[in-house]
Amino acid sequence: MGQFQHPNIIRLEGVVTATCPAMILTEFMENGALDGFLRVNDGQFTPLQLVGVLRGVAAGMQYLAAMSFVHRDLAARNILVNGNLVCKVSDFGLSRFLTENSSDPTYTSSLGGKIPIRWTAPEAIAYRKFTSASDGWSYGIVMWEVMSYGERPYWDMSNQDVINAIEQDFRLPPPPACPSPLHALMLDCWQKERADRPRFSDVVAALDRLIRNPASLKVTAPEGRR
Repeated sequence: MGQFQHPNIIRLEGVVTATCPAMILTEFMENGALDGFLRVNDGQFTPLQLVGVLRGVAAGMQYLAAMSFVHRDLAARNILVNGNLVCKVSDFGLSRFLTENSSDPTYTSSLGGKIPIRWTAPEAIAYRKFTSASDGWSYGIVMWEVMSYGERPYWDMSNQDVINAIEQDFRLPPPPACPSPLHALMLDCWQKERADRPRFSDVVAALDRLIRNPASLKVTAPEGRR
């Protein structure tokens, strides 16, 4: 964490090793985790403000990808919000440095540890292959969490039902009052073939275009809450 220097990545202040357990000290994020913050403030933000939140997360992930790091656990619960509503990617417990000299570096997990099924790309679930593209899939789920104000992805479906549904090409529908360009971007992130998913630089560029054109975020026919 000490090598990361970006406004949308949590900053490491220091470590405490003189006591047990060892601890890390990070910058203070007044509003806590993004998922809980959204639930407390359900419906309180404009679509443009939510796109600003998503843009910050995407910018942080673009930086990590450029540093050849794969996060592997990107979710709203692992994004922290400060007093100025700036979102920062945190919780690097599962992150890995990609050392392959390849245009598509891959981290393959050989351990049998648990993975967050609802946020994880199908190739990572099936083959334990993690890349920036699998982080991109997770980012699409984060987009859905943000636009639904912290609703649980796939609702009360079991993990196995989620796996089966995705394999049969089911994708999450747009949350209530979600602008269609944002749901279209989510669907791009959930392409089955990882090579077809947008890179984080593409996501940042797409969100910047929406921010410059707020009229594109108007919702003409909001759907009822599920």
